[in-house]
Amino acid sequence: MLKLTGKGTAHTCDGVSRRDFLQVGALGAAGVTLADHVQAREQGLIRGGNDNRSVIMIFNLGAPSHLDTWDMKPDAPAEVRGPFKPIATKAPGVEISEMFPGHAEVGDKVSYVRSCYHTSAAVHDAGWQMMQTGRQFQGGINTPHAGAVASYLQGRRTDLPPFVILPEIMGRGGGNLPNGQAGGFLGKAHDPFVLNADPSQKDFKVPDLLPPSEIGTVRLDRRRRLRDLVDDTVRSFEASDNATLLDSNFDTAYRLMTSAQAREAFDLEKEPAPVRDRYGRTRFGQCCLLARRLIESGVRFVTINTFLTVFNEVTWDIHGSAPFTSIEGMKKTVAPMYDQAYSALISDLSDRGMLDDTLVCNLAEFGRTPRVNPAGGRDHWPQCFTTYYAGGGVQGGRIAGTSDPIGGVPAERPTDPGDVVATIFHSLGYNLESKLPGPAGRPFPLVDFGKQPVRELF
Repeated sequence: MLKLTGKGTAHTCDGVSRRDFLQVGALGAAGVTLADHVQAREQGLIRGGNDNRSVIMIFNLGAPSHLDTWDMKPDAPAEVRGPFKPIATKAPGVEISEMFPGHAEVGDKVSYVRSCYHTSAAVHDAGWQMMQTGRQFQGGINTPHAGAVASYLQGRRTDLPPFVILPEIMGRGGGNLPNGQAGGFLGKAHDPFVLNADPSQKDFKVPDLLPPSEIGTVRLDRRRRLRDLVDDTVRSFEASDNATLLDSNFDTAYRLMTSAQAREAFDLEKEPAPVRDRYGRTRFGQCCLLARRLIESGVRFVTINTFLTVFNEVTWDIHGSAPFTSIEGMKKTVAPMYDQAYSALISDLSDRGMLDDTLVCNLAEFGRTPRVNPAGGRDHWPQCFTTYYAGGGVQGGRIAGTSDPIGGVPAERPTDPGDVVATIFHSLGYNLESKLPGPAGRPFPLVDFGKQPVRELF
């Protein structure tokens, strides 16, 4: 996002001024220019999708134990099956953990893929980038987040940004790797709008919807008009691709700050108290409610980070020993707030007639070890895990793919990160054979060769 300062200078989120932007050629450095974009469309390399479709990606940072949640193994030995019992859902024959009664109630709307895996390191941020972009970053090429691709292919619908992340960008994951929550080689123009606030707090405000304290609304409007009063030298810059991007970012910031529609969409006080209570007054619960409001107001793609890092709070990262929690601890701290918010979101979308056009996908960076460790937890396990989906054309109550008897490896329908992202793009109506303008303007496949959506879901 572009920030406006009181010194009469427009800066990007990285602190780059308009003059600096011209000097460094930032758009070219990102590998994408406006000319690339136009040329790609003219050549038919870029094809849009279903304009009615939207996505809410819930990323379960920390990685839930599939064996204790969505892929129960009640007949396995105790050290494999864990302490919980399966319960029936509203989908005949589909069982999940007793920790998630709310999920069970919406089970006829939800389908699970129990055969996910990846071959990257068992490091959180390696999985983050793969599961959100479909690829492992190599050779200095950062693949864009699926939401950034939606931003590029279809753009905004309204005053609101096309791609939003709630409540914050992912923090540290231990591997010091890019987390995949950016525009990548598509450039900063397709980075997400990031909330950077906790919507469960009583004084919740969206920082980037407010003019900086040193700029009143009258000065903000005056500054917009004064931007046109430039000398001939700057006017020559105005026609360049770099200026187009900077102007677009300025206009985005200005539009957000002055848009009644944007303020309305982010204003949770507009929701009746019983609705907010239904989602739960937790950070994750209110993010789910806010995601529904944003989709309702025209945002194409919302990613919710269930947690912000695996280091400073109890998450799905259940190694057992301090500072992490145990399998039992997950039941007490994580599962209740998560189950309440997710089931409320699916029910609310369905009640409002929005679910058919909103794909809600629940992803994670990997699963957990098939056997409980001596500390009463489970460790990292990318060899097998579960993702699940509702809405957006997905038929509820299905199981696609299975794991072996101990949940160690896929047994049927192996599904890797490329297939997961292809599933999201399929829901959005994208032609998976189309290409993006990659680094230096070279065509870049939307998905890698051989990657296919999990069609058993649709």
